[in-house]
Amino acid sequence: MTNTDAQSPVFTCLGGGHGLYQTLRAARCAGASFINAVVTVADDGGSSGRLRREMSIVPPGDLRMALAALTEDSDGGALWREALQHRFGGHGAMAGHAVGNLILAGLAEKFGSMQQALDVVAEWTGSVGRVIPVCPIPLEIEADVAGLDDDPRVLRSVRGQVAVATTPGAVRRVRVLPDHPAASPEAVQAIKDADVVTIGPGSWFSSVIPHLLVPEIVEALNTTEATVAVVLNLSPEAGETHGFSAERHLHVFAQHAPNLHVDYFLADSSISMSEGEREYLRRAAAKVDAEVRFCDMRELDSNGALSHRHDPQKLATALLKLTEAR
Repeated sequence: MTNTDAQSPVFTCLGGGHGLYQTLRAARCAGASFINAVVTVADDGGSSGRLRREMSIVPPGDLRMALAALTEDSDGGALWREALQHRFGGHGAMAGHAVGNLILAGLAEKFGSMQQALDVVAEWTGSVGRVIPVCPIPLEIEADVAGLDDDPRVLRSVRGQVAVATTPGAVRRVRVLPDHPAASPEAVQAIKDADVVTIGPGSWFSSVIPHLLVPEIVEALNTTEATVAVVLNLSPEAGETHGFSAERHLHVFAQHAPNLHVDYFLADSSISMSEGEREYLRRAAAKVDAEVRFCDMRELDSNGALSHRHDPQKLATALLKLTEAR
């Protein structure tokens, strides 16, 4: 059942990394009664990649960041947030590991379940929501990439989240391994129980689209009564979406999830775009039965200039307006 109080909706946010962190902050600004973070599990770099390989666990890094975004609003919560995000320095075996990653890895080993580990840490930190891996097993991203050969028409296979995110070529399509993975039951239920579901922003091929390659997630998104909004990036990601327009982001989205239907695509109103380009964007959105809404969503930097990050309060306002309109 969805929440009946329109003033305190239940949010379920899909994504990973810094994009999801900002969306979770926006959900808090929106006065959500509860927040579910459904998190990508394909990271294979840094501390997460090391723990994934050494312990055969779901990579904890994006999960840790989501936990940090949801700690209680208190001095204790702020201390937990800093502790979870703290990274060891130096050059030894611990160098580069985040404290939160090690806590999650240790608890997952103790309980035999990453979800239980996440729930325990959420209780310790007074979390205002729940962090859920999109799948109970780690996934691997594989991409078809052009531009790595003398003949630009030749596609080469690139495997691994870091390799895909940093490839000098042009990513044409991605898939996850194993193919058609089972979703975490908790992730499916969180989508069904929500009033608002957000997808993105974030690295398009490595944080956003992998969710759409899990059949049970697509089915849940198609059947939920929630308002489903895709939050577009403010600028192309260096590497995997270099040179992508907003319209190109939509085409890639629809290409990977042709049977998915969403309600809205949220684009920032400061993006320089002619009326003709906006019309092309609306037509691309219509392929998944969605509308495009242009809103002011950019955060200002310390000098008052527009940054490349979403402002949580502005994003919260935009999402609440969509829910009211629907």
